[in-house]
Amino acid sequence: MKNFAFWYDGRLIEGRNLELAIDNPGLIYGATVFTTLRVYDSLDHPLTHWTEHQARLQSSLEAFDWLQPNWERVRHGADLLAAQFPVLRIVIFADGREWITGRYLPPDLAQRQQNGIIAKVAESHLQRSLPSHKTGNYLASWLALQQAQRSGAQEAILTDDTGNWLETSTGNLWGWRSGAWHTPPLQAGILPGILRNQLIHKLRWHNEEVIEKPWDAELIETFAAIAYTNCVMEVIPIHTILRGVDSRLYDPAHQSFQRLKGLFFT
Repeated sequence: MKNFAFWYDGRLIEGRNLELAIDNPGLIYGATVFTTLRVYDSLDHPLTHWTEHQARLQSSLEAFDWLQPNWERVRHGADLLAAQFPVLRIVIFADGREWITGRYLPPDLAQRQQNGIIAKVAESHLQRSLPSHKTGNYLASWLALQQAQRSGAQEAILTDDTGNWLETSTGNLWGWRSGAWHTPPLQAGILPGILRNQLIHKLRWHNEEVIEKPWDAELIETFAAIAYTNCVMEVIPIHTILRGVDSRLYDPAHQSFQRLKGLFFT
């Protein structure tokens, strides 16, 4: 594939334009589900988590009573694009059609992983709909991220109506306190991230404590280090958090990150 290409409805299409009917629910309502994965050598590499990403899509399709796609066709399209792109976004429409696009890793990824980023706490009304699923309606996350970027931040932190922190616009939150990692619980209304689940499992398998409880203002003040995770960016420390006119600093080189990052590759 010398030119940019994507996969749609069983075909590899060159170019950047996708044709949809004007009454397509995916176009009008964001009625799609998606997952974004990072390709480590191949789709079968254990760090790619192909099975988990497919299971995420299947679970949401079943919950919404939508048609399942032809999974062999989805896999074939993903294999073709994985030869060119290290990041794939797989979208399934309500009628079972698949749409797969590829992209490259951020050029400053290594710098973000090493030095950390700035995050901004978003306004409380910017919350994802159907938060346990990755649907095409990501407007709240997109708006929060746009607002954060205008403030010089690279990520946004979403909250609930009472101000409890939930997740970032693209990942799950982690906080280090008194020898244990904390992460908001699924019941708070967050995405059950694939990497989040993997890290919790690995930490507990090594008899290390992971505390899942709401991130209220009192708890947040006690964290010595904060990070967010997702399957593409891996573990990203947050060195500065902006909240209104206030800011709080954290150590992006905190020793706790060595363990969390190390578990990712085990």
